[in-house]
Amino acid sequence: QLQVVESGGGLVQPGGSLRLSCAASGTIFSINAMGWYRQAPGKQRELVARITSGGNTNYADSVKGRFTISIDNAKNTVYLQMNSLKPEDTAVYYCNALLRRDRTDGVAYYWGQGTQVTVSA
Repeated sequence: QLQVVESGGGLVQPGGSLRLSCAASGTIFSINAMGWYRQAPGKQRELVARITSGGNTNYADSVKGRFTISIDNAKNTVYLQMNSLKPEDTAVYYCNALLRRDRTDGVAYYWGQGTQVTVSA
């Protein structure tokens, strides 16, 4: 059974910080990349940040300079450090992992259940 589990969401004031974590566990042969997406009420899910196992990153323009994504390949875990949070960052944040479960399998995306981040005074 493969699981992708997020943690670290919560309520924070504008200008504050939060750190999200996401761990993939179970039968995993290799992970190509992991990423964070978010979905605000009434809006489509959007990419926040993505990182490959080799450390290459890309960010949404709206979070550049404020958010930092990192990966611990030994723990199959990705982190999202969010600083200078704004009310418009409020959303459910979802983690996904692009991985291969067996050396003969193709790669596939696996999603977590999401964690709520609320930025409000």
